[in-house]
Amino acid sequence: MLILSMDFNLARFNMVQQQIRTWSVLDSHLLELLGTIPREQFVPSNLRTLAFSDTFISIDYNQVMLPPKIVGRMLQALKLSKNDRVLEIGTGSGYITALLAKLAKEVVSIEIIPELADIARQNIEALHIDNVTVEVGDGCMERIESTPYDAIIITGSLSLLPKTFKNQLAVAGRLGAFVGTSPCMSAVLLTKTDTLNWQEECLFETDIPPLLHGPQLNHFQF
Repeated sequence: MLILSMDFNLARFNMVQQQIRTWSVLDSHLLELLGTIPREQFVPSNLRTLAFSDTFISIDYNQVMLPPKIVGRMLQALKLSKNDRVLEIGTGSGYITALLAKLAKEVVSIEIIPELADIARQNIEALHIDNVTVEVGDGCMERIESTPYDAIIITGSLSLLPKTFKNQLAVAGRLGAFVGTSPCMSAVLLTKTDTLNWQEECLFETDIPPLLHGPQLNHFQF
């Protein structure tokens, strides 16, 4: 079978210009990272020519990589800084994790599938990124730390957002999640305005696969 060569740099550039930028992602630093981080290295080798497509891409263990424009919009909404400590629920192959690491000070990523966590670690280490910890576990379980997170991103959808995440964020912390039941769900940004109150913003409508073992009820409640 003949496999034609592909200019990955050009494909990445086109992805940013034609998909991500046109979807209201205008943060210049983020756009630069999306055009630099080799997305093709985070997909199975036989699917690398599809790495820049505006679609979900199958990765190992029946999981998927989110389309580029969804990744861009969610990361832009989190407004990460180099002082931020970030929690990611659902590492996948590590692509979003790598982007978070370039935007923030420290990233803790939790992946429920041990073999996928190993793949993510290898992908991240190959880029010489050293401010990421990939842990194996259920990210929806209670997880209280003395040092709260400045941002949390959940990469699979939930029909119910667990209350436990409120306890993980510092005041002014941001939580990005995909909430609802297929085919009607929204990307939401929750900002912790003080110890008891939240501000909620709907970013866009979408439909993405559920978080593995995440709570899936028929309504959204706090």
